[in-house]
Amino acid sequence: MASPSLSAGFGTPFDAQIEFLRQKLRLPTERWDDILRAAHDRAFIVAGAAKVDLLADLHAAVIKAAEGGAGLQAFQRDFRAIVAKHGWTGWTGEGTKEGEAWRTRVIYQTNMATSYAAGRRAQMSDPEVLKLHPYWRYIHSDGVLNPRPLHLEWHGLTLLASHPFWETHYPPCGWGCHCRVVSVTRKEGEASARAGLGEPPTGWDAINPKTGAPVGIDKGFDYAPGASVKRPLQELIDAKLINLNAPLGAQVWESVKPVLQQERLAQWQATFDATRGGLQAGGNAVQVHTVAPAIVAALAERKVALENAAVWMRDTELMHALRDTKAVRGAAMPESVWRDLPLQLEAASVYLDTDNNTLLYVVDMGERVGKVIVRVNYNEKGRFDGVRGRIVSNFVVTGGMANAANMNESRYVPLSK
Repeated sequence: MASPSLSAGFGTPFDAQIEFLRQKLRLPTERWDDILRAAHDRAFIVAGAAKVDLLADLHAAVIKAAEGGAGLQAFQRDFRAIVAKHGWTGWTGEGTKEGEAWRTRVIYQTNMATSYAAGRRAQMSDPEVLKLHPYWRYIHSDGVLNPRPLHLEWHGLTLLASHPFWETHYPPCGWGCHCRVVSVTRKEGEASARAGLGEPPTGWDAINPKTGAPVGIDKGFDYAPGASVKRPLQELIDAKLINLNAPLGAQVWESVKPVLQQERLAQWQATFDATRGGLQAGGNAVQVHTVAPAIVAALAERKVALENAAVWMRDTELMHALRDTKAVRGAAMPESVWRDLPLQLEAASVYLDTDNNTLLYVVDMGERVGKVIVRVNYNEKGRFDGVRGRIVSNFVVTGGMANAANMNESRYVPLSK
């Protein structure tokens, strides 16, 4: 199966490449390494671009560059117009022609290279294509002025498409890398094996402690572009929110909420149904809410600085809430409220309980209210995305019914209008 060169991929867009760029979710971010590796399959970021409208215009400019194949200079003109439109300052490279040229080249080349690689991978992974071309071959670009020695060493390496080498060494393997992969027939693959190109070199998977990536691969590039496009977006957001400061994390969620609110609800309801059905818990934690930007700011004014904006609930606390003896005295919240918890928290009024610095989400039910108590900056253990661990974040610990008049007590400070 013939493969166009990398430069041809930039200048000659194809559907799989364009679709890869279009499906990305725009995530405001401060640093280029706020997200790494396979998360880039689902997220479009530009380091320092934290405003939603700015990021949307930059994303559109990248897609335009890929669709039209107009090249770097056209993208640079669009970049200058976008920067001027939004008054964006403080970005790396600002202030000099050389700095601007470097920054725009990095944005353009990285997005074109990864989208090309992801599009080609989608094509080569088609079951019908794999039947005829089950081997993939690493190709080093001849046009690179300063080739990386290890990338040159990998040139011609031909392995089955299922080989683990491609999980971390599918190019681009670093900033400015123009290497690519082509698919070949079984006959060609077997011939390469006889020529000594059928096994990765010894130590190919050794990790560079400075980058956390295999030796010869830049930090964050040890993944296969396009291999994770079907990863649930909610997993990406969960992982990102816990690593961002609270103001930025709250802003990120606001930008993606229209897309992900239903996915978050479905994830929680699956946990609710499993817990309710068996009344058993394994400490599984699910993100049920993100503290809104206005609430983060209101808390900061009262000297309560959140570590991050994520709010979790474990099935352990949910099970206790469902079994709670408060049901006997009519103080337990209806199960319907718990099952729709992400939606209820979005609509609730928020208070700070000054007696113990907990957040109180109040669900209006007429003369009575449902109270959901969130412990902030709490060091809790659990299973996060299936992995046992301990994190510092915000956790729903309990909930119950109360008279609406109780919220007038002086200990409760309203944070939302």
